[in-house]
Amino acid sequence: MKWPAMGYARVDSLDGLWRALDAAGPEAQILAGGQSLLATLSFRLSEPSGLIDITRIASLKGIGVTEAALRIGALTRHADLARDPLVARHAPLLAQAAPLIAHPAIRNRGTIGGSLALADPAAELPACVVALGATIVLASRSGERRVAASDFFKGLFTTDLEPGEIVVAVEVPVATAASRQTIVEVTRRSGDYAMAGLAAVLSIQADGGVADCRLVFFGVGSGAEIAQAASAALIGQQLSDASIAAAKAALADDLDPPSDLHGGPELKRHLAGVLLARALRPFLARSEQAA
Repeated sequence: MKWPAMGYARVDSLDGLWRALDAAGPEAQILAGGQSLLATLSFRLSEPSGLIDITRIASLKGIGVTEAALRIGALTRHADLARDPLVARHAPLLAQAAPLIAHPAIRNRGTIGGSLALADPAAELPACVVALGATIVLASRSGERRVAASDFFKGLFTTDLEPGEIVVAVEVPVATAASRQTIVEVTRRSGDYAMAGLAAVLSIQADGGVADCRLVFFGVGSGAEIAQAASAALIGQQLSDASIAAAKAALADDLDPPSDLHGGPELKRHLAGVLLARALRPFLARSEQAA
């Protein structure tokens, strides 16, 4: 199917973007990596009045470290997340997640800002930024505002973005020596959307005690699902097979997955439990792993 007829404008600054949005009207859509948008155009699921290409806005690019956070520009591609040394050092969860996203061609075009703005419930990056306690930086003609990632995602393909507003960056607290970060998922084939996935961020003390924990599932609900009860079951405990089993049991209070093309709620709950153990066991003390 061919795309609908529409206008196109390319801008190289945020001021240019605001002017282009005024000219194109509320039905215009912003084009960054385009890996989701272009597919919806091809299937006529989206018929915007125009596309505004922001790929040449320099202020939306780059990765750097501020006082206590890693700042990632919205136009940072998935492939860049996978190989950037600052990301690997300060937010290894994102470096681990990037190779799981679709295929190399998509990772070379898709951007972190686009993925977060789309809020696909089966996508890896929304779950990662929630698990990391990141802040989403938004901008409009009125200026910037910051939203906690856990408040940014509102439901199925829905975010806190207001009309005329875009994601300009993500700020992630830098990892410490106590940080443990990992992502695991189950897919039918490499590159498919996950049937279920888990982004896990823990702070583990030298004695093996869990000081903090955030377990965030994806592909099992309408968005990034924080497993509050399972996370609470681990905090203050020694990480062990017993505490992991307690966290798995607590998932019953956290997840209410709907049926989808992969299976029903029971399958999703089973996969969530498998993934929780698969994510956490590598962090056990060597003596526990050998048991």
